[in-house]
Amino acid sequence: MEDTKMKCTGGFTLIELSIVLIVIGFIVGGVLVGQDLIHSAGVRATITQIEKYNRAVNTFRGKYGQLPGDIDGNSAAAFGFAPRGAYPGEGDGNGVIEGLAGGPPTTIQNTGWAEGSGETGMFWVDLSIAGLIDGGFNTASINTVPSTDLTGTLLDLYLPEAKIGGGNYIYVYSVGTGINYYGLSAITLIGASVNGVGWGVAGVPAMAVRDAYSIDTKMDDGLPQSGKVTATYLNANLVSGSWRPAWAASGGVEGAHKNTSPVSASATTIATTGSTTTCYDNSTSMDGQTAANGNVQHYSLEMNNGSGVNCALSFQFQ
Repeated sequence: MEDTKMKCTGGFTLIELSIVLIVIGFIVGGVLVGQDLIHSAGVRATITQIEKYNRAVNTFRGKYGQLPGDIDGNSAAAFGFAPRGAYPGEGDGNGVIEGLAGGPPTTIQNTGWAEGSGETGMFWVDLSIAGLIDGGFNTASINTVPSTDLTGTLLDLYLPEAKIGGGNYIYVYSVGTGINYYGLSAITLIGASVNGVGWGVAGVPAMAVRDAYSIDTKMDDGLPQSGKVTATYLNANLVSGSWRPAWAASGGVEGAHKNTSPVSASATTIATTGSTTTCYDNSTSMDGQTAANGNVQHYSLEMNNGSGVNCALSFQFQ
């Protein structure tokens, strides 16, 4: 009797082939869903991490009257924290988190962008001693810049890793107006060799656009250049000679916010064309209109569905 089953080349029936294709579809779908879940978990964990640090800072300030790192010498001694220095940026109680840029102890060595020593380094030490954060940071000094550049596992002694992964760390800095921020970006080196003149950070944007957008949307206004969450980060290599945070744009772009907050940076109105290497743009993200000065910048979600690892973020203290 003639076999009534339909055969395809190689001996598989169409039913068998259909089952195989369905199974492959399930596997691919499961992988994609798994990737989405991983991204979502990283976003949630990072938001929780920043919120925990904000609560820790507010608890510290409520208990000790000053900010961690910035707490003055008399208060530090009274509450059992490490001794402070005699100069600005070494625990002066002015409410601004500053670091030391190296060199002799003068009144001009403190700056908001320096990392690894001074108040930016002791910020994490003080929170650790107070038992308000996970991890035990006890390496930074209030008045001594490390003798060698910090790379690799040495970074873990000074800064907490960000839950988003990807080599990102969380650090603190301030701008000239006295506004304090958490920065979140990949850091490859902290040290004088970053720029040859001070103790700065070498970093790159290392967060997917969609993750940065998701974090910004859940914590702020969802826009990269406004509000209290902005697409800015520290990289002294980009801004040598005029220290300020940089916009997380293609290749890194200096924001014109020396002595201002990132919100008022002139880069907000610069025409930015979307590409696979941009964190934000004001063309395709603006319903297809042409990039032009004055258009609001949006995260570049239309580029590779926002999968480009092109973003970094800063969070204003709450």
